[in-house]
Amino acid sequence: MTDIHTLPTDLPAPPDDGACAHLTGQPWPTLALPGTDGQTHDLAALPGRTVVYIYPKTARPDQGMPDDWDMIPGARGCTPQSCAFRDHHAELREAGARVFGLSVQGTAYQREAAGRLHLPFPLLSDAAGELTRALRLPTFTAGGEKLLRRVTLIVRDGVIEQVFYPVFPPDRNAGDVLAWLAKHPG
Repeated sequence: MTDIHTLPTDLPAPPDDGACAHLTGQPWPTLALPGTDGQTHDLAALPGRTVVYIYPKTARPDQGMPDDWDMIPGARGCTPQSCAFRDHHAELREAGARVFGLSVQGTAYQREAAGRLHLPFPLLSDAAGELTRALRLPTFTAGGEKLLRRVTLIVRDGVIEQVFYPVFPPDRNAGDVLAWLAKHPG
């Protein structure tokens, strides 16, 4: 069985296809997204900075991933990315940012991952695809599922301030966000 916490050294890097070039400066849509904390979250209404890391799909130890998952550029790495945001959560909070993870998976599925990985922040579900459509987020299909491509957004007072895309390797994304926040305080 594959170790979902470790990234293979031969993962293909996703290309920068420009699919997120339109996002900087866009207002975050007013949407109430369900979270693994049992609450709904309207990120457009949050003051200050919010980091939203968007990922395709977390793996479950008891279930396989779609065929050739590791060969799809940018697909593999959701668990290491989530764990890195967990491990850097206190530093991100000190830098003035709150953190959310987001995928198209349902809240019950996400709740299992949030608990198993001991995430100190909620995972949000866009299972209905409202946010995906509103922001025109890039997607791909694997195993018959339409999934989001990995992108991390910094939202400031309801407007997308910074876009990290493509995100690779995913386990370094939280560190890259911290470095950006250090260069762009307050």
